Amino acid sequence: MSFKHVIEMYDLMDSAYVTGDDLKRYFEQRGFRDVEMSTVHGQKGKTDFVKVLIKGKNGKSSGGTAPTLGVIGRLGGIGARPEQIGFVSDGDGALACMAAAAKLAEMQQRGDVLAGDILLTTHICPDAPTLPHDPVPFMNSPVDMQIMNANEVAAEMDAILSIDTTKGNMILNHTGYAITPTVKEGYILRISNDLLEVMKQTSGNMPVTLPITVQDITPYGNNLHHINSIMQPCVVTDSPVVGIALTTQVPVAGCATGATHLMHVEQVVRFVIEVAKLFGVGKCAFYDEAEFARLTSLYGSMKHLLTLDGKVSGS
Repeated sequence: MSFKHVIEMYDLMDSAYVTGDDLKRYFEQRGFRDVEMSTVHGQKGKTDFVKVLIKGKNGKSSGGTAPTLGVIGRLGGIGARPEQIGFVSDGDGALACMAAAAKLAEMQQRGDVLAGDILLTTHICPDAPTLPHDPVPFMNSPVDMQIMNANEVAAEMDAILSIDTTKGNMILNHTGYAITPTVKEGYILRISNDLLEVMKQTSGNMPVTLPITVQDITPYGNNLHHINSIMQPCVVTDSPVVGIALTTQVPVAGCATGATHLMHVEQVVRFVIEVAKLFGVGKCAFYDEAEFARLTSLYGSMKHLLTLDGKVSGS
């Protein structure tokens, strides 16, 4: 179980003064040092990007061949001060991502070393701005999506789990979490059976899935409606991306406080860890490679959907 790590991370992040350095110090005090932190300034403030590398015994960072799993905690900010006091709903992505990093680091120290590398990234901002959105307000961010993708999506990631609070909608009426179809190179593919099996195993319930649209996989800034930023990593990588959405039965604003359900965050953490175990040994496929090859041979590239103007560079 990973409740300890979720509680410790929540306690650390629920502060007006928390920084990326505080998270880095958290890991270092526990003897884990593969953590990077960088501060980035934007037009609406600043935020601290945090990157944690959990090295696998056959990981690429050590010259191995096992694939690398990327885990991204997606959010605008963990707080909306001074407009809102306290940890906001939107912070759940960062909380789940860093709690998973803490659990994986501890597992490694206790002798449970995974086959492949796990690279976990997020950003820490306790005073992010808000943004009007229907049906409930969004959390905004001090930096734009291009900067977030540049700091959170890494070339080493062979597949990506993107964790994001997805409560501000009337699309999915379920309290807990859900996963999206796999998105790769502009295609919304069928949902991975392997991921559905892991979801059943870790939740003890039938899996729940979040529908996404073509608009959701296009880049922010094109004046189209997006359910949120959960799929934005897909616009800057050819690796398959799957969203993990923390959800509720009723619409809850991203800037709402007192809306974090630690039990559901912990379920997401366990899901991430079990996927990480299997992915590194080739037992959890995000998509069917042969089917994707057939799809692209029949219908061509869809990468134009990943650009602001619908044009691929050089075309």
